[in-house]
Amino acid sequence: MNYFSYHTHTQYCDGKSTAEELVVRAIELGLTAIGFSSHAPLPKKEAWSMSLDRLEDYIAEVQGLKQKYKSQIQVYVSLEIDYIPGVTRSFDEFNSESNLDYTIGSVHLVKAKSESEFWLFAGSDTNYIHGIEVLFDGDVKKAVTAYYHQIIEMIESQKPDVVGHVDKVKINNKGRFFSEDDKWYVALLDKTIEVIKNSGTIVEVNTRGFYKNKSDSFFPDVYFLKECKKKAIPVTISSDAHHVDELVLGFDSVCKLLKTIGFESVCVFADGGWHDQPL
Repeated sequence: MNYFSYHTHTQYCDGKSTAEELVVRAIELGLTAIGFSSHAPLPKKEAWSMSLDRLEDYIAEVQGLKQKYKSQIQVYVSLEIDYIPGVTRSFDEFNSESNLDYTIGSVHLVKAKSESEFWLFAGSDTNYIHGIEVLFDGDVKKAVTAYYHQIIEMIESQKPDVVGHVDKVKINNKGRFFSEDDKWYVALLDKTIEVIKNSGTIVEVNTRGFYKNKSDSFFPDVYFLKECKKKAIPVTISSDAHHVDELVLGFDSVCKLLKTIGFESVCVFADGGWHDQPL
């Protein structure tokens, strides 16, 4: 299969490589396409997100690289846009202002008790535990449910092309606070899958947690992917690269897993839209 990398981060946010370094490495690896998806600006600046005053420069640089390397690789401009109800800007606003090729919708900050209290569940273990104990009164079911409800609301209201690392809320759980076999948790997955099916959104199989040794499975896990296959929900593959050496890490393993589940193709972006590419 021809590889690609649509979910990448640069020094404009929390990435470690420049956009051009990533393009050059992608060409060396023989990738057919690379898409840039820096974390979109948030109303309150986070260490990992792009600042609003850098957005114009980011778009201009990627568009310049698209022209510079057009004979060698397809270059696309995107944003990984966070959704916090009542707080963040709409995806359509980012799309129209920046003329994005596609959007990746993700949730990193879960809205808690007020407009200014958020659970950064993918941060440190201390933050994960603090969020459950303080922001959700020690109720992990309440915290995890809030996450999935926010994901569902994002998909329904913002209609991203791709939903990023959809079950990442499990990253710091490691079986300590809840079991991924619990009926209430599986019910949340099933509800999310049904919403995705009805929306036409593509599910990203994100390898970053796996190759960074932060998770023993991809995002989403095998159960989620099997249900996607049953419901004919399209998937794509992402390494969520933050460095040139991470562009396609885990892709071979994901392709093998998807074939085992029964997938015959993945979604690729080309000619202004998403298309199936055989595995």
